Amino acid sequence: MSVVLGPNRYGKAEVRCVRVSKHGERHEISDLNVTSLLSGDMEAVHYKGDNANILPTDTQKNTVYAFAGEGVGEIEHFALRLARHFVDDLEPISHARVEISEYPWARLAADGHPHPYAFMREGSYERTCLVHYDNGSTSVVSGITNLGLLKTTESEFWGYINDPYTTLQETRDRIFATLVTAQWLHTEEVDWGRSFAEAKRLLLETFARHYSLSVQQTMYEMGKALIEAQPEIAEVRLSLPNKHHFVVDLSPFGQENENVVFHADDRPYGLIQATISRDDAPAPGVAFD
Repeated sequence: MSVVLGPNRYGKAEVRCVRVSKHGERHEISDLNVTSLLSGDMEAVHYKGDNANILPTDTQKNTVYAFAGEGVGEIEHFALRLARHFVDDLEPISHARVEISEYPWARLAADGHPHPYAFMREGSYERTCLVHYDNGSTSVVSGITNLGLLKTTESEFWGYINDPYTTLQETRDRIFATLVTAQWLHTEEVDWGRSFAEAKRLLLETFARHYSLSVQQTMYEMGKALIEAQPEIAEVRLSLPNKHHFVVDLSPFGQENENVVFHADDRPYGLIQATISRDDAPAPGVAFD
């Protein structure tokens, strides 16, 4: 028997970087969390402890800050710049994976006008991207996570398998609450900001307008909407936890509860996931890895 080294990578995780772009009195802010992971000719460091081909993770952190000093722009563009630098400029590195989460900030208003440099955290969601770059081969996955959505009606769930362990009652009217995580794979480089804004709009509007007979049905419609509106999107991966809201029994208090008082349960929760793609979509390879 022999022992061999398998796939491996290393890097710097969760580099927090805030970049303020100043245009006179008006400022813009990019609030990022960046993770870089590198692969390449790494046998010597694993087998012998020879660090000659290792770019220190501290250097990777410093590279994030240095590149931010030159400007950030859209997170997909920033991730591509970093990944291409690590592979194209450092000979031992053959593959770079760069993942970015961006925390959105909304401009405050003062005296009825947008304030030039005061902001408020915009909700709990994060904009995300994941870039793989390997000797000229590139994949870009954009996304959003922790997007809290809720509908107070137009959601049903009935007709499911009923076995000896089933106690859940069928319902024709329930709260539908979730925290959406969505990722979509591009087949080409696009206007990243426009593409993200359109994808977010479609996710929100589809959730709001769709009469839901199941989380699966609504999730499929959300992914379908993105692909139909943006031909450059090949595949969408969605994860929708079902954040249960149970109707409280008010009969001990002499009251009826017509779906107006609920107990919001923390866990366990249903977890529904799916991949929706074009029928001619290329194989994603490592794009979502």
